[in-house]
Amino acid sequence: MNRPAAAGTSIHRLTDPRTMSSAPLPLHVELPPELVHPELEPLLSDPFARVWGADGSDHATQSGRVRKRLLERLMASRAAASAMFTSRAQRLAAVELAPGVSARTLYEAQAGRALRPGEPVRARLIELQPGALWPGPDAGQQREWLVLRGSACMGEERLQLRDYHVAPAGIASRPVGSEAGAWLFLRESALAAAAGATPCTVRDVDASWIDHAPGIRWRVLWQHEGQAALLYHAQPGAAIPWHTHGHDEECLMLQGELFLDDVLLQEGDYQLAPAGTGHRSTETDTGAVIYAHGDLELEVVAQGGSSEMLRTGAR
Repeated sequence: MNRPAAAGTSIHRLTDPRTMSSAPLPLHVELPPELVHPELEPLLSDPFARVWGADGSDHATQSGRVRKRLLERLMASRAAASAMFTSRAQRLAAVELAPGVSARTLYEAQAGRALRPGEPVRARLIELQPGALWPGPDAGQQREWLVLRGSACMGEERLQLRDYHVAPAGIASRPVGSEAGAWLFLRESALAAAAGATPCTVRDVDASWIDHAPGIRWRVLWQHEGQAALLYHAQPGAAIPWHTHGHDEECLMLQGELFLDDVLLQEGDYQLAPAGTGHRSTETDTGAVIYAHGDLELEVVAQGGSSEMLRTGAR
């Protein structure tokens, strides 16, 4: 569903081939499902309608119970969603950084307080018009880049679709530009650079996918002391069970659609779940390609309230 852009700005879907000339996204996802599946439509128009609309004390009592349960579910859903920070790319205003270069802020940490484990200082979408050049962000932060659309250059290094680049804090920023135009994700964090740390690039064409869970493959782009930057490729119907977050968990939708509990994320949408929160359900009907930054190993909540780590093939 198309959403209006902020006043005075325009934005295309990140996967719209009209935005710029580039190779199509190769990872397969399904089209979004119909709002009401044809097989379910008779159920919604008959049994539920009778429960809500019938006269009589028995039916009224039953209707009241159903309504009460639905309201309780709605309140619980709102409470869970209120703990998260969700940004819709289509609704974000663009700020010019340089001629032909604009940024849309997905998340920015509140000034004057200590950062949570894994919390970014700022996360942004950077749009480069053809031929534009930007000196780059503050070199005092760790900078993580992911190419979402098109191709870009950082100094002499050329980055293509889904290429990932990380520059430790203290390493000078290189000019960022694009010949044909590009969309980039930029994550800045206060993580101090390790001794001898140098910039690193993970190229999509060279990196492999590793089985992570049924119907889900992943790619570890970067990791440090239990937190990681990751790409997930989920098949239609894939799901991850109830889990909690030891670090802030960020999800940026690259393709497809994903439900984080009752919140639907579509292409370009972003959600940050603070450390200490959790997601009871994470599932996709269409399949999805997701950038995530958070725990390297998820702590899954089992029945009865116990927890266990979701072990993976990370190396």
